[in-house]
Amino acid sequence: MTGKTGPWTLGLLDAVTPEEHADVLTVPGDEPGERVTTPVEPLTNYFVGRAKRDFGKGATTVGGMLTSTIRDVSAGSVFENLLRKNATFGGADFQAATQGREWILSGFLAGSRVTGSTQAISATQLNSSHYYQRPDADYIEFDPNRTSLDGHIGEVALAKNGAWYGSLAAKEASPGLELNDMGFQGRTDYRALSTLYGYQSLKADKHFRNYGAYAYTNQTWNFGGDEIYSGLAGGAYATFLNLWNVGVQGGFNPSYASDRFTRGGPLAKVPAAWNANVNGQSDTRKPIWFDWFASYSRDESGAHSQNLNIGADMRPTSFLHVTFGPGLSGNRSTGQFVRSVSDALATSTFGRRYVFANLNQTTLSMDTRIEWTFTPLLSLQVYAQPFVSAGRYSSFKEFAAPKTYDFAVYGKDRGTISRSASGVYTVDPDGAGLAPAFSFGDPNFNVRNLRGNAVLRWEYRPGSALFVVWQQQRSGFEPIGDFSAGRDVGDIFRTVPTNVFLIKATYWLGR
Repeated sequence: MTGKTGPWTLGLLDAVTPEEHADVLTVPGDEPGERVTTPVEPLTNYFVGRAKRDFGKGATTVGGMLTSTIRDVSAGSVFENLLRKNATFGGADFQAATQGREWILSGFLAGSRVTGSTQAISATQLNSSHYYQRPDADYIEFDPNRTSLDGHIGEVALAKNGAWYGSLAAKEASPGLELNDMGFQGRTDYRALSTLYGYQSLKADKHFRNYGAYAYTNQTWNFGGDEIYSGLAGGAYATFLNLWNVGVQGGFNPSYASDRFTRGGPLAKVPAAWNANVNGQSDTRKPIWFDWFASYSRDESGAHSQNLNIGADMRPTSFLHVTFGPGLSGNRSTGQFVRSVSDALATSTFGRRYVFANLNQTTLSMDTRIEWTFTPLLSLQVYAQPFVSAGRYSSFKEFAAPKTYDFAVYGKDRGTISRSASGVYTVDPDGAGLAPAFSFGDPNFNVRNLRGNAVLRWEYRPGSALFVVWQQQRSGFEPIGDFSAGRDVGDIFRTVPTNVFLIKATYWLGR
């Protein structure tokens, strides 16, 4: 239910999904091939509510929001230790603007709470959004006996509009914030400060229709006071009288710390880096126009990446529209995480060894869309996205010490490493010493995918339509590691496809 009454804007949504079951085949050791039925989704209620009130003809607004997820994960069910029982998130926000909206002050403050079994809340603390198990973080502690987790998030920002514009914003999310039941969050545990200042033309002149330049900074710290991001960048853009436009941007990142690099392990140093990109677009009024984007970045460890995307938009006739956009990227990482293993002898890294490698990766993609209007009542839309990516790992190495970007390469600086004929690597981290050996599979990859669909739409009477849909997906994987465009693209069409055909009809009961 949504609506507006006077100065109030309201929205409510509630959904109940029943328990779902699936037929599965048991795994070897439990009567292979036996078909059993098991629950795969619990009875769940989802709720979202939003209210906002306007003041001063909309110059000031104050609002609130509440979301709730309630699952039936009763004791003894298959979901008890897998899913959280309850998840609640709520808060308030505001925005106040001066007359003409030259200055705007805004902000929000909200909190979250999740509850469940000790196993479910333990998994929440350990997942990549939180990493409560970090051994050198003295301000958080993993508690396996917890049955709830609380957190908050807030922001306040001041912005100025006009030819000269800018903003100042401060934001924080506590370590216990959890939004992934009714939203999405990549990480928590940060306090961030960002600034922006720029100039934009508001009138065309004899050279440009518009132009501008800007600069911004970002700094982020975790709740332990470690600086976990630092960056500054600037750029400029312009639209010429012929409606072509171009933009450039460059940035620099001083060295800072990372509390996510070791995937729940100790802090690491991130090398200083710089980046640059350029983009442009031709006159979109033409039957054929193009856009492009190119970027390059590099850090002081020798890691680098480059990316090139070119797009074309064509309307050869009034009833045919074709767009396609090939993209090619290359990446070399000097610190790609492979795995970690427990070893009491690894005292410098808190009883675990963190294994990394160099990674060289190449990715090629192509987005293609065709829109064909046969008549005002009959049309066809076709979309296809082939995608191939290859990555080769080399120089397997061990993270040497917290708060550094130092590594010891196996077989060169430390221990031994060997690869079996089946592609399994075995590492003895100290050679003839007491440290136990460990193994891992060959992480090289060649991924090939194709996603495509075609939709035929026929409006057989006013307001009523028939849709015929064909979807196809092809997916393949091999641990080769090297990139060959001809081989990898060709292998897409040698994989077995999954095809789905759908028919949908609508009928308008009105006049």
